[in-house]
Parts: sequence; structure tokens; C-alpha cells
Amino acid sequence: MVSTGVEDGVGLTALMVAAARAIETHRHDTLARDVYAEHFVRAAAVSADWPLHPADVHDGDANPLWGRMARYFGLRTRVLDDHLVRAAQAGTRQVVLLGAGLDSRAYRLDWPPGVTVYELDQPEVLTFKHNVLTDLEATPLTTRVPIPVDLRDDWTTPLLAAGFTPALPTAWLAEGLLLYLSGADETRLITTVDHLSPPGSTLAYEVKPRDEHPRARLNPLYAYTLQHIGLDLPTLFNKDDRPDSATTLTTIGWSTTSHTPFDFTRLHGRGPHPEPDDAFGRNRWVFATKGR
Repeated sequence: MVSTGVEDGVGLTALMVAAARAIETHRHDTLARDVYAEHFVRAAAVSADWPLHPADVHDGDANPLWGRMARYFGLRTRVLDDHLVRAAQAGTRQVVLLGAGLDSRAYRLDWPPGVTVYELDQPEVLTFKHNVLTDLEATPLTTRVPIPVDLRDDWTTPLLAAGFTPALPTAWLAEGLLLYLSGADETRLITTVDHLSPPGSTLAYEVKPRDEHPRARLNPLYAYTLQHIGLDLPTLFNKDDRPDSATTLTTIGWSTTSHTPFDFTRLHGRGPHPEPDDAFGRNRWVFATKGR
């Protein structure tokens, strides 16, 4: 096993999502394949015995974590994969993953020639990812530029130093990031993305409003996750009132659409369906394009 630095807090959520992607990869009706995900999970001591295959999941899709939530992450992966590939096929040649985690999009998506994928995340997360992929002798399918940085600090300077060109349209992605940031940090991030984006740029992100119904915190998902992998998710979510970033983007020249995850469950015919006191009920996936 390699040195991780991702075995608690938000870093542990990266392993949880990797396990969900591994399970999704092995489904007969998979929406997204990530052959590297299981290697990340097995490389960390804390997750070495987590399930990686649907057959290993007790109660199947009824399992709150490795069933329903894993379906959620599988669906989210597919939707955001499609978003980025469409942007690249339309001519975008810069992709910036804000909070890249243990995703391997640079290694697994069918990128057109000339695309550069910038991965921004905590140094320990990117180091862990690098060590695992190096051990596998994995080769990215496009240019990949990892940038170790805390997104609560100045990340523009290291991004520009790494070769990012603000004059070129960019596909930005903040997958599972904003719910851990303060309201001020989210606003700063959105403002920075706008500042670095010429017309034609896109941004996709996930939000979880703070004012979700209190009963949602009683969903079995949270107790199960704490009991089985030691992760207390609600304590990680930032308690600030959430800014309305979609409206902010609209007022400064972006067109935005907001969807529930269940919109895409209906579209793809697979994924989580609404349930009482739903932990995903207020989650929104937002897609924005900067006007010309």
C-alpha cells in the first residue's frame, strides 16, 4: 500500500466516491467505467476491504451507501463525463477540474486531440493519485497537468503558471466540491472562474442548499456511512448559508440550467429514485455557459 494522506475528512470522501465508481464499473448496466477506481480503494488501508463489485454489496441497491449512494455517484460521473466530452467535441481545449479528487478522466475519456486537463486538489490527494497510477504504469489519453493547491487559497497563480490560457474557452468542473466550502469561498471561486473565462466557456457544479429539510439528516445513509466507514458526512458539509451562484452567473452573462439528479435518472433509466427524507432531494447539478 502507498502513503495516502486521504484517510480522513474530505480526503476519505474521495475514496468513497472511487469505491462507488468501481462498483458502477462492474455493473452489467453501467453508466460509467473507471478501471482505475478500484486500485485507489485497495491502495489505502482504511478502504482496503470496501466492496468493489455489486455482488459484494449486502442488500444490493437497498444498501444506503454502496447501493443507492453508489448509484448516485455513478450517475453523476456519467452526466459530468458527458458534459466535458461535449464541450471538448465542440472545440474547447482547456478543462479544469476544481477538486479533482481521485477521478481519472484524463485517463479514461475519449478526448479530441489537443485537450489539456488541469487537475486542482490538495497536495496529498494528488500525490496519492500519482503514486497509484505510477504503480499501474497508467498513461493519460491527453495532456494532464496536476496542480497541488488548496482551493480556499489563491489557485489562480499556480494555474496560470502551469500554462493555463485565460483567452481560451474552458470547461470548468466542480464536482462534489462546493458543499465543503464556505459561502465566501464559493463566491470567490465563482467570481474567479468568471474572470478567467472568455465567452464560450462552460461550468458544471453540484450544490446542496443549507436549508434542506431537517428530516433529511435522519436518512439511513448518514448513520450507515458513519457506522461502516467512519465518515460523518453532515459534519463535513459547510454550515454557511449558501450563495445563489446560479443567479450570480446569470446576472454576469452566463446562461444556466439547474437539474435534480432524478432528472438524469429518468433520462438514463438508471440511478436513484426519490424517497422520503431524501438525502439527495435538494441536491442540484448546475450547468452554465458564458455568453458571447
